[in-house]
Amino acid sequence: MSDPIQRANDALKAQQILAPVSRQAAAEGIVLLRNHQHVLPLLPSDKVSLFGRCQVDYYRSGTGSGGAVNVPYTVNAVQGMQNNQSINLNQELVAIYQDWLANNPFDDGGGGWAAEPWFQHEMPLDDNLVSRAKSISNKAVVFVGRTAGEDQDNALTKGSFLLTDTEQKMIDTVCAHFDQVIVVLNVTNVIDMSWLDEGENRDSIKGVLYSWAAGMEGGDALADILSGDVTPSGRLTDSIAYQLSDHPSDENFGSDVRNLYVEDIYVGYRYFETFAPEKIRFPFGAGLSYTSFSKQLNSYTVEGSAADAVLHFDVLVTNTGNQYSGKEVASLYVTAPQGKLGQPIKALVGFNKTSTLAPGESEILTIRVPAHVLSSYDDSGVTGHKSCWLLEAGDYQFSLGGSVREAAHIDACWSIKSTLIIDQVSEALAPVIAFERIKPELSEGSFSLGLEAVNTRSIDLEKRIIDNLPTSYTITGDKGIRLEDVKQGRAEMRDFIAQLNAHQLATIVRGEGMCSPKVTPGTAAAFGGVSDELFQFGIPVAAASDGPSGIRMDSGHPASQVPIGTLLACTWNTELNHQLYTLVGKEMQANEIDTLLGPGMNIHRHPLNGRNFEYFSEDPFLTGKMACAQTLGLKHAGVSGTVKHFAANDQETGRHHVDSVMSERALREIHLKGFEMVVKEGEASTIMTTYNPVNGHWTASSYDLNTTILRQEWGYTGIVMSDWWAKMNHCVSGGEESISFTSFMVRSQNDLYMVVENDKAEHGGHNDDTLAALDNGTLTIGELQRCAMNICRFIIDAPVMQRPLKAYEPIKPFSPKSQADEHAILLESNTPLGTKNNTTRTIRVTQAGVYRCSVQASYEKDSLAQSTCSLLINDDFAMTFSLNGTEGKTQTVEGVPIRLEVGDYHLQFNFVKPGLYLDSLTLVQS
Repeated sequence: MSDPIQRANDALKAQQILAPVSRQAAAEGIVLLRNHQHVLPLLPSDKVSLFGRCQVDYYRSGTGSGGAVNVPYTVNAVQGMQNNQSINLNQELVAIYQDWLANNPFDDGGGGWAAEPWFQHEMPLDDNLVSRAKSISNKAVVFVGRTAGEDQDNALTKGSFLLTDTEQKMIDTVCAHFDQVIVVLNVTNVIDMSWLDEGENRDSIKGVLYSWAAGMEGGDALADILSGDVTPSGRLTDSIAYQLSDHPSDENFGSDVRNLYVEDIYVGYRYFETFAPEKIRFPFGAGLSYTSFSKQLNSYTVEGSAADAVLHFDVLVTNTGNQYSGKEVASLYVTAPQGKLGQPIKALVGFNKTSTLAPGESEILTIRVPAHVLSSYDDSGVTGHKSCWLLEAGDYQFSLGGSVREAAHIDACWSIKSTLIIDQVSEALAPVIAFERIKPELSEGSFSLGLEAVNTRSIDLEKRIIDNLPTSYTITGDKGIRLEDVKQGRAEMRDFIAQLNAHQLATIVRGEGMCSPKVTPGTAAAFGGVSDELFQFGIPVAAASDGPSGIRMDSGHPASQVPIGTLLACTWNTELNHQLYTLVGKEMQANEIDTLLGPGMNIHRHPLNGRNFEYFSEDPFLTGKMACAQTLGLKHAGVSGTVKHFAANDQETGRHHVDSVMSERALREIHLKGFEMVVKEGEASTIMTTYNPVNGHWTASSYDLNTTILRQEWGYTGIVMSDWWAKMNHCVSGGEESISFTSFMVRSQNDLYMVVENDKAEHGGHNDDTLAALDNGTLTIGELQRCAMNICRFIIDAPVMQRPLKAYEPIKPFSPKSQADEHAILLESNTPLGTKNNTTRTIRVTQAGVYRCSVQASYEKDSLAQSTCSLLINDDFAMTFSLNGTEGKTQTVEGVPIRLEVGDYHLQFNFVKPGLYLDSLTLVQS
């Protein structure tokens, strides 16, 4: 590790450069859905009253690993509007809210994992208060806030998907007094919007916008939009239906055993536009501007032919307004022939976004559509080409617009006379449970909803695995080859890996964490040279940090938090996403972090998925393009993004065991398409599998997922890691799952098990069965060597390989305070703490030496929850104690050994992620 002061300075500089770009992205991802009578932008002559506590208690992200960033600051909505000189606020009302909040503080649920409630209780409003506000202001902004997060889905209840009674009354009361009301949704996921239709005075709601959770710069970005400093250009990446039950996945969402993906490829707008357009309140791609634009096809050409064809669309976009400059999105949809497979009415196949256009200014956008983007997968053989990507004969017609509903037919058609084969592959990861899926049936000129049986697995999976076993290299022992020799081309990777014995190979497939002392404090995992023996071969220890919206360091060290994934996708701006994540990557470099655990790219299959905020969209093409932009940005900065969760992590309820059962077609066209794009176009080098099984196989041990599809079909050469404390089951027969079945993980080519406890990688982790499987012949040494080579190839290209190779020093020295402290207590082996809150102790050491440090702690949550507390000694970071839920049972949490001289030491315990209870501190001289 480099000098901590220099690292901190470098990180601060990176944050300062990143902040304005994060603010720009936040503003571009805000979606304006209603702007009646031009209530927005706010005019200098307007005076505005703000209602709702989220004006102050602003949600900058969701909860769980995707939101747990320790930010240096947060600009809330009030601060953002106060920072904007053209916005005139009713400061009297702001003061009333601030006084009320002082007595009704934010409820974090105790700070524990998944404990924060979805909503915060609102200040009750009475007519006198609102009438007074109306007497001194002419417009009202009402804030509604929601969070969401890992380990709990949202619910069809008041305070989650639905408004609370107090929120409903807040809107009712404000609308009764104001005739110009703007509702700002500071939410992580889409919520119910029936309040637009119900109750008196609903016509008062002139403006509605989703500001989402926009990171630490969100308040300034919101003010940019409200003031008109920035013209809104965000567009929805999801369809907003009138009723939750209108979604085709609703009947098959929320089970903790299995969910049948009956909707198949008809997710989101693919379903609604085909079968039920009348059920949509706001369509996919909806979003308003302060100006107007025209879009017209300027030219259409086809380059190449057949499977190599690329369709080129040049679109002329003109700002036809006369006052505001702005950006506009041009989106292209295909209407494919129904053929024998059946198709949605429209599917997104391309998009682009303009630069800022002044009134009257035009720009030509180019949209390229390779033939493979138009292809479909035949999983049944109905076309005569089973397990094949193809285009059926007929006319492929195109529509151009902003939203899917606005997209109008253009004079561009690509005709195919006979079935066009794009790629013949193999059946892989087909379901083993029979069920039926949606398929359109044409009746009297419109489509009705039909059903057809889904094909189940027909291949011999065991034979596939045995036929494709990798070469086993004879173990040679240490021949003096080091990893740097491989990097410099002086040795082959296979010769390097052949030096490692079975024990060393079993060690390298285990990552350590959380908060490993071998890497940047407080990060999620250390992997690579996690033992002294591996380090002697020149394998450094790489660091992984939680993401995707910023660096999570449970040590308490600050980092930037950028907007949530959904907002970033709502920008429809790949260049901006690339720029933003290049800067995130530079901040990672400053903090010596090699890979960010993100972007998240699962599909928004259902609005209640608690982790939708980490993901981009209901659409796989948009998801893939956004993920590519972010991974390429990170790579540009010299780091990597670990794309996740591979695949079909579509709900948090029962996420460790609920089986996602779907057809091969749905898997490949919807749930894997984005991952395929990020591998082939986004140059991804790290992937994280999910907790859940897909078609009976836990993904960390799914051979077809991790080898047949990912590596053999897509040509992926990077690493695959499990999610933290994941389970695996048999690669062929499925069945029982366990965290100990790492042999099935290795066989599937999920290279890294994440994670075992710190310093436990060389001692077997969770009593895993890797070495036992080698002994009994159910795993070959070649399969283990294959994973080790994947890991080492990644490390060769990672930043850690460019830093000086420095051995881990487990003993950290500390100097005593310069002056004696009269309150110091004599060091005893056991110091009582008895706290869940930040606390301090001052101790006096009378005998110099090395001390082993540990705490006795408990945590009421279950084993998948995480809580952390950092220890600073004389204001210098010493270590982080990380604890998973113990269900209230006290456990010993080992820290790192420290060297203490004679003198007084100030100990500061900071609860970075609250929840655990510190009973006592143990310092024993060793």
